[in-house]
Amino acid sequence: MPQPFVMPDFYVPYPARLNPHVEAARTHTRDWAREMGMLEGSGVWEEHDLESHDYALLCSYTHPDCDEEALNLVTDWYTWVFFFDDHFLEVFKRTQDRAGSKAYLDRLPLFMPADPAAGMPEPVNPVEAGLADLWRRTVPSMSEGWRVRFAEATEHLLHESLWELDNINDGRVANPLEYIEMRRKVGGAPWSAGLVEYAAGAEVPAQVAYSRPLRVLRDAFSDAVHLRNDLFSYQREVEEEGENSNGVLVLERFLGCTTQEAANAVNDLLTSRVQQFENTALTEVPLLAAEKGLSPEECAAVAAYAKGLQDWQSGGHEWHMRSSRYMNEGMVGGPSHLDGIIGTSALDVRTLFGRPAAARHRAFTHAPHQPVGPSLLPEFDLPYPLTLNPHHREAARHTVDWAERMGLLDDLWDRPMAEGFDLALCAAGLDPGASLEELKLSSDWLTWGTYADDYYPAVFGRAGSLAGAKEQTDRLKACVPLDEPATGAAFAVNPLESALADVWARTTTTMTRATRALLRDSLDAMLDSWMWEMHNVVQHRVPDPVDYIEMRRSTFGSELTMLLCRLRQETTLPPAVLASGTVRSLENAVMDYGALVNDLFSYQKEIEVEGEVHNGVLVLQKFFDCDYPTAVSMIDDLMRGRLRQYETLKQREIPLLYEEFELTPAGREAFEAYLRGLEDWLAGVLNWHRKVRRYGSEDVRAGSGSTLLRQGPRGLGTSAARISELLGAGPR
Repeated sequence: MPQPFVMPDFYVPYPARLNPHVEAARTHTRDWAREMGMLEGSGVWEEHDLESHDYALLCSYTHPDCDEEALNLVTDWYTWVFFFDDHFLEVFKRTQDRAGSKAYLDRLPLFMPADPAAGMPEPVNPVEAGLADLWRRTVPSMSEGWRVRFAEATEHLLHESLWELDNINDGRVANPLEYIEMRRKVGGAPWSAGLVEYAAGAEVPAQVAYSRPLRVLRDAFSDAVHLRNDLFSYQREVEEEGENSNGVLVLERFLGCTTQEAANAVNDLLTSRVQQFENTALTEVPLLAAEKGLSPEECAAVAAYAKGLQDWQSGGHEWHMRSSRYMNEGMVGGPSHLDGIIGTSALDVRTLFGRPAAARHRAFTHAPHQPVGPSLLPEFDLPYPLTLNPHHREAARHTVDWAERMGLLDDLWDRPMAEGFDLALCAAGLDPGASLEELKLSSDWLTWGTYADDYYPAVFGRAGSLAGAKEQTDRLKACVPLDEPATGAAFAVNPLESALADVWARTTTTMTRATRALLRDSLDAMLDSWMWEMHNVVQHRVPDPVDYIEMRRSTFGSELTMLLCRLRQETTLPPAVLASGTVRSLENAVMDYGALVNDLFSYQKEIEVEGEVHNGVLVLQKFFDCDYPTAVSMIDDLMRGRLRQYETLKQREIPLLYEEFELTPAGREAFEAYLRGLEDWLAGVLNWHRKVRRYGSEDVRAGSGSTLLRQGPRGLGTSAARISELLGAGPR
């Protein structure tokens, strides 16, 4: 069968190396697979299948430095996971047996207890037998924290099959944002990252395991692994097996392009994710180690982990080019003076220059303040009606008076600007059923968040003061204590901090500590995301598209405002429901739509007037090297895809969620109210952007913070914001 496209030039900056114990691993894993019942008689594999796939070669390339015992165990893990994939295909995907597949998948976590002394059920098939054996052999070497993380990654990997089966059943191809999100969560690469910790003897320290830089390393690694696999497995998955969850197919449908063009685009995204990994490892991880005070041993473990992920990327690529499982005709053994030398089959100057270099160049060479004209807006076919809270006007008067009392109208904003921004109108749309006091609080939160979002780039971004931004962020966090919320005011030394301490105390004093912690976590995520923006500003870097979309949920304050709107449902819905994957997918789809609405409306304000690099339209312009109208059209398509995903989740997964959690009629009514809240949030966001005096051409020139330019910012941490720099960066 001819290949459906010509393989693109891959960015592989690190040559692969081969573990010297490869032959021992081949022999060991063949014997182990037979002992577990995976070969003759399994109905899935014969011995020649295992030999042709050569998972020992994969693991020897991806873990080149571990000893023989570790390599044997890692190879058994990969043999197990690929057997599971093929077993699930034969038993459930081909028959489209969703009920049977769910029962099958629900048993597997029982073979991964966090406590090694806990018992396991008796295995009834080769998959269960293999998992039980592997878990017993692996967990004695690792901490409980690693066990929990690895078990979670394994469960996600297993449930990918259920998601893929649902997409096959309804013939649906995911939109790109949904695909990246789900492929990472349920794909195999986060699981592989956990095995890197084991094989490299480099368990990530607990105090940084969930930090943003380590999460980005893992996520960028995962995305690159998955996208590479999509390119090599397109023919088998799409043409032979009829699967819909393949990145080439996703972009082919989304872009309306040829398979070859989609393959090139997938490779560009793969390259971007590898370069995101490099950027994070070099610019963010060292700062994290210093901030958390990691010991030399802990720093060495993080470095070894990052190196292990790099080894995996290069080794995985080498294996894909050699395994009979994939489309790789002509990729090994071509005419080269390096032919036959381990790890050089992908070595080509085109992988370091050409398209990869051009894309990296575009990301770092954006010229700010280019005239772009009024923001281009598509037709917004949002199907949810707008309902405004009847207390809007009273809340509007309150929140402007409050901002003035707090000192927010003394420098960056003035009163006419705050009145024109009308953040109470936004709050009135987001939460139309709120009481007057609740609406006042929501309006104050939106006012503070919008002011702070303007303040960071004006004070710290234009001056390039990363240290000042970090000092300010730490002080803001001190103003929102979990215990005794009213004491936060004692830490405030400028209007930004005083306003936050005030609204925090008024909001959280009567909350339980657990609810207060949820709100604090969402606030921390927003503050940390502004620091991420500062890192990019200092580098003058237009962010990677995947990293941008995910961080945009926080920079826009979506998690915070959505949580404030849903707090009333938390007393009637079980916490497990709100923490479920279905709810996270619903909320992510809604948050992405709202954030991209903002990017469309604010394009002229941010690109022409403020010289920003954080705008989704600009991100797509740089990544796809396209013009402004084309990027707007692509953003519109992404938004429509997110709406379709939201509606699909409502129709397909909500009934299953009701059954899974056995929701009572009252619980189902509460969940319906929660869904209406999400739709109110969307309608309120869109209405505010249409009505507000902030994003029109006449507004972006008039509302540019002129008082700040005259007086300069006030308070600790602002000395780096030189007036001359602010004047030089102002509107022209």
